[in-house]
Parts: sequence; C-alpha cells; structure tokens
Amino acid sequence: MTARLLDNASVTARVAAAYARIAEADRPEVWITLRPRDELAAEAVELERRLAEGAELPLAGLLVAVKDNIDVAGLPTTAACPEFAYPATESAVAVARLVEAGALILGKTNLDQFATGLVGTRSPYGAVRNALHPELIAGGSSSGSAAAVALGIADIALGTDTAGSGRVPAALHGIVGIKASLGVIPAHGVVPACADYDAVTVFAADLDLAVTAAATLTGAEPRDPRSRVWPADVALAASPQPKVAIPRPADLDPLSPAYRAAFAETVATLRDRGATITEIDISGLLEAARLLYDGAIVAERYAAVGEFVSKGTAGLDPTVAGIISAAGQLDAHVFAADLDTLAVARAATTALLTDYDGLLIPTTTEHPSIAEVAADPVAINRRLGTYTNFCNLLDLAAVAVPGVPTADGLPFGVSFVVPGFADQRAVDLAALLAGDPEAPLLVRTGVPLAVFGAHLRGQPLHWQLEQLGARFTGEITTTDAYRLTALDTVPPKPGLVRHGDGRGAPIRGELFLVSPGGLGRFLAELPPPMALTSIELADGRSVIGFACSYDAAVAATDITEHGGWVAYLQKR
Repeated sequence: MTARLLDNASVTARVAAAYARIAEADRPEVWITLRPRDELAAEAVELERRLAEGAELPLAGLLVAVKDNIDVAGLPTTAACPEFAYPATESAVAVARLVEAGALILGKTNLDQFATGLVGTRSPYGAVRNALHPELIAGGSSSGSAAAVALGIADIALGTDTAGSGRVPAALHGIVGIKASLGVIPAHGVVPACADYDAVTVFAADLDLAVTAAATLTGAEPRDPRSRVWPADVALAASPQPKVAIPRPADLDPLSPAYRAAFAETVATLRDRGATITEIDISGLLEAARLLYDGAIVAERYAAVGEFVSKGTAGLDPTVAGIISAAGQLDAHVFAADLDTLAVARAATTALLTDYDGLLIPTTTEHPSIAEVAADPVAINRRLGTYTNFCNLLDLAAVAVPGVPTADGLPFGVSFVVPGFADQRAVDLAALLAGDPEAPLLVRTGVPLAVFGAHLRGQPLHWQLEQLGARFTGEITTTDAYRLTALDTVPPKPGLVRHGDGRGAPIRGELFLVSPGGLGRFLAELPPPMALTSIELADGRSVIGFACSYDAAVAATDITEHGGWVAYLQKR
C-alpha cells in the first residue's frame, strides 16, 4: 500500500494537492473543522523522515476525513450542533489506529445532527450537496465524509452507521462503504446515537483501499464494552461458486423504477460472473427495520443525547430534536418487548441466510434532490433506510459497493449483507461483482494450512475446507526432504513424510488459510494414519500441513517420482 501511494508523489506533495483540491471543489459545507495546511505539511515532512528510516506504515500518506461525531485530539467534536461542541483531548480508537498506521487527518466533516438521518441535510452547518450532482442529496448521516472521498480530497473517510449512514452515502456517490460486524471496529471516542447498534465505518473510492483501512481498525478495545474480536471459527472466504440470495420481486416494491432496473442489471452481472442467484422472502428483515425508529429502540437516541436536546438550544435541527425528544416518552416495557422481537428476528434471519454466501440488496430506494427532502424530510428519510435499518438490529455486516448505474447515469449502489462475523464473505462477493480477480483480506486471523491430496481443489474431500470457510492462497512446493506415498484409504489419499534434506523430491500442493477454530476442528476429526505437522516449503516458509505416520508410509506405494498427487492420478 505504501509503495502504491508514494510512487508518483511524496506525502508532502499529496497534502498540497489535497488542499488545492479543497479550494478547487469549493464545498465548504463538507467540512466543520479543517486543519491548517501548515500543521499537515509539518506532519507530512515527519512522516517522510520515518519512511526514509525504514518505518513500516501500511497507510502511509493516506489522507483521512473524519465524521464530526468521532473525536480527533486537538479538534472540537460538534456532532453538527455548535452548542454541543467540546474539545477532544484524545482521539477515538479508530482515528488513533489510522494515525499509527501512517495516515494523516485532514479534518472533521459535516453530518446529519447527532448522526440522526440518512439525508445529509439536517445540519446547521448546511446541507451537504452530492459531490457528483450538487442538486441532489449526499446522503447521511455521514454526508461530509462520503463527499470528501467522492470529490477526490480524502483517500479514505470515517463515518458511523446505525441505520445505514455508512452505506447510503456510499451508494449515492458511487464509492465503497464498509460496515463491519458490530464491535469489531471499536466505537470508543464516538458520540453515541444508539450505543448498542452504532458502528464506525470506512469510505473509499475502491474496495481494496476501503478493506485495507477497515482491517487496520479492527481489534478489541478494553475501553469499549461492546467491542468484539473475530471468533475462532470466523469464515475466511466465500464459496468458489457462491450462492447469493436476492429479494423476491414483492420486496423490491419500494424501489424507484430507475433503481429497480439498475438492480436487475446488477444481479445479471453477478450471475454472469459465476454466482448462483436465488430469490428469497426478506419481509421479516424489512419488518424488523421499522423497529429502529417506529419502535422503542429509538429510546437509545434519547439515552445518548436526550438530556442535552431537552434544553432546546438554538442550534438544534428541528427534525432531529423532534425524533430524539419523542424517544424520551417511551415506556420501558415497550422497549423490552421490542428487544424480544429482535431476538426472534435474529434467529429467523440466521435460518434464512444459512444456505447462502450472502444477501444482495439495493442499498437504498432512490436519489432525491435537496429540494425534495426539504419539502418532505421525514418520509423520504424513512424510505432511504428501507434496506439498511435492519442490519445492525439483526447483527449483520454489510459491504456497500457500486452497482450498474441507472439509465440516466446516476450512481446506483448495492450491499452484500452477511451474518455477523461473516464479513470476509461479503468482501469476496463485492470483489466478484467488481470483477476483481483477488479480493482483499479484511479478516486476517487465518492459519496457513498445506494440503497435498484429497483436500486439493477438485478432489473428493475439498468440501471440508469449503465448509470451514477456508481461503485458497496459492500453489506451493515442498523442499526436497519429502517423499509421497499412495495410501490404501477411502477415499484414496497420499501420505507425505519427511525423510531428510535431499532424500526426497519437491512435492506440489496447495495452501489455504483456515480459522484457528477450523484448524482445531480439522485436527480433532483427523482419521488415522493422517496427521498435521510442520511442512518446509521451497520458498523458505514452514507451515502446518498434512502428513501421515511413518509406518503407514512404509507400507504404501511410493509415488514421489510424480511430484504430486494430481500428477500421479493422471498417470494411473
């Protein structure tokens, strides 16, 4: 990543170009606080010095815009309400991790006040205009962050997402939005909207950059009681021939005609690229989505900032204030009943999606103008969240990416939705839609596993690796210390045994990434005479791989001369 960023421009030159682009774009409503150019220039010089000394900084030179409900040390946090502002003495965990990886913070971006809205117009700092079509909305609540990326100012931007704020603005700008599983990116240092359902999100112009940044942000944080880590059995890949669910036609009724046509073309593109498409009934998800605002769950917004809003300060957006104030009147027993409803809905959703690698949905329903939202701010906002509001309530992850544009050339976005912790599958499906030959890694906890026989791709036991969500990473060859035998097993499989340097031959195999829990399950279920041991590869690496007991190998037929199991099978 560092090499790619710095091939054509120094960090100093990139900073200068960003400020020149800010002046050229002339979109003051994107920013609430922009850092002085001199400060960033000095940080760029220091960063270049560290790089010259050999520092390993995976995000070196990336310029970042931060939604102004996320703390950046030394800058005020306003949540788009001037009277609420406070000086941040410490950066949010997500910001700190970006800076530690070499990124530079440009400033704080505009948003729907208190992150309440999907339109990007509910701010005393001004309605954020769409970067591509200024008469249209930018989408919210992370409006300024998405616009900063789409305008070519920031490389990446941080947003937050409770109801869809990290996905709707991405869709309306034709960029990527990553909304990871709840808690895997800590929310410490973020002004809460609904604390149990808030997620820090990443925007970028392409999938690779968005995923690289998001991967940097993941990891537990003791100061965030809701932070989580990838589980031991986390899925590391979508299926090689993925099965993708889409909504049945009746569930697409909320779409505008242009969006419905664009969705059909996007589905056709995904099918052409190898996915099997199945229509399913998602009415249960759409019903659960209504609980975020129409049910008692909205009481969490009052718990977050209701006391401040109740003071009626001058800078409050009337629509936002009305939503939050009303939430303070809800009864506790209604809140408890809604939590029970959500628990049932989560279980039903797990069952609904269990046979699929992911669910492909339109990210939002339409692309309204700023004037249309001004005339009908609540109803339009409600529609925009039709396909996003349920995700966090049901503990789902989502990757929002561009689909096929509408007939009149407007961006159209789709989201790949997966159960919590299946994020990598969503990334893989997004890469498939984009035509990327290799999906970037968001989940980086895999253990390399070398296979040489029945678990190779196309062989009879490969399904076991697929079932574990294992990820193919390439073909490998051992050193010349190994000999290969054909064992008398069902199904037939080879046995690999180390005999010593120069006493065997290089043996071809394949390397996969397997979750730690998956590897443990593999080992627990391994039949004799098979074993897992350290395997020396020709490139100098040592990885865990399949071998067999020495006595079984001695009793079997030596097939080392073939150099691999597949070559032996082809010559039988």
